[in-house]
Amino acid sequence: MLSFTVYNNKQSSKWVTFIHGAGGSSSIWFRQIRSFKEEFNVLLIDLGGHGKSKSRFSKRSKQGYTFNIVTEDIVEVLEHLKIKSSHFVGVSLGTIIVREVAEKNPHLVDSLVLAGAILKFDLRSNFLMRFGNFFRTLVPYIMLYKLFAFIIMPKRNHKESRSLLVQECKKLYQKEFIRWCKLTIGINRVLKFHRSKDLKIPSLFVMGEEDYLFLPTIRKAVSYYSNAQLQVLENAGHVVNVDQPKEFNDVAIKFLNTV
Repeated sequence: MLSFTVYNNKQSSKWVTFIHGAGGSSSIWFRQIRSFKEEFNVLLIDLGGHGKSKSRFSKRSKQGYTFNIVTEDIVEVLEHLKIKSSHFVGVSLGTIIVREVAEKNPHLVDSLVLAGAILKFDLRSNFLMRFGNFFRTLVPYIMLYKLFAFIIMPKRNHKESRSLLVQECKKLYQKEFIRWCKLTIGINRVLKFHRSKDLKIPSLFVMGEEDYLFLPTIRKAVSYYSNAQLQVLENAGHVVNVDQPKEFNDVAIKFLNTV
């Protein structure tokens, strides 16, 4: 089973489950924990091969990850904790994963908060993805990750986000990084489905105004969804919850308290 951390709130029956992105860990949410646990029961999950899930997940991950495997393991944690339903908060690749959880298990999902959401890879991000898959066995993975982090989050005020993600990525093994790279091979098909399907579950997209790779697509997509809204935060890039934690916490908690 994946590693997880729980913060119980005896005054609330509502749960919020946090899902990080590729190369990170549940520590990416360190500036959210205090605010969210005052309002909700909080569940932090380390995805396979990340954080404390590293060694415990190695056997199963030999053949590589799929979105089915990743979502099934998240559901397993909720079932283990007897959580009947939860709000889900995801960041970056984590937004794709929580959307998949909602597609396959809508009864488990009360709402979605999608930070630095990904709904489409443009020419630049597609090139990055193919570049990474081509060189994943030839170049030390941390060099690739640092390059990707800088391209996605290039500004000076993104430095903390970049440093945090690189620090967490260093805890991965090269083989584990390669397994997660393989997940991107079919990702465009998954994203095309997400863009075309109105999930109808209440959804809040929280994007940084400097998230130049992914914000344009989100602006277009939100207008087509029947139960979604967009909040753009100033002076923030892709990892918006780290760049502007107070603003992120305020808008996310306000949203969750209204659904």
